Amino acid sequence: MKVRWGILAGGLVVVGGLLAVLASGFGGTTQGVSNNLLGRPAPPFAMEVLGERETIVRTAALTGAPVVLNFWSTWCQPCVLEHPHLLAAAQEFGPRGVKFYGVLYNDEPQKAERFLAEKGQGFPVLHDPLQRVAIDYGVTGVPETFVLDKEGRIAHKFIGPVSVGELQAVLRPLL
Repeated sequence: MKVRWGILAGGLVVVGGLLAVLASGFGGTTQGVSNNLLGRPAPPFAMEVLGERETIVRTAALTGAPVVLNFWSTWCQPCVLEHPHLLAAAQEFGPRGVKFYGVLYNDEPQKAERFLAEKGQGFPVLHDPLQRVAIDYGVTGVPETFVLDKEGRIAHKFIGPVSVGELQAVLRPLL
């Protein structure tokens, strides 16, 4: 059997290049992904509060105080890890006027209610059953967290789990 060195070398170059791209994570982290909504008014919405069919939260009610809007799911392990950080931030900043809301993303309300009963609930969770709000906000996966300023403009977007320290750094200047 004759070895075709040219074909073998070409194959190794292609495979090596693909491995390099995969190892680099396709160019880095998504933390630095730009968002064309930054500095603009938050997209309007009206969503039910989970477990309270009569209670609707509308974007118009979110002005006058900073807002943290966290898109999450029970099946998302980073969301589970982030949950205590959001609860701690809500406990710290809620009394200072910051409004916190979770937005259930691509999940069943019953699972979310069980999760919150077990892990704690420090703020209302809104239901986006058709993911329309998530689409309007450009959510590409969970968790994603948006911070709105007092005028209802998007001041910051976190992609991936957020920590108390990261929220503190963004919220303090907005108070």
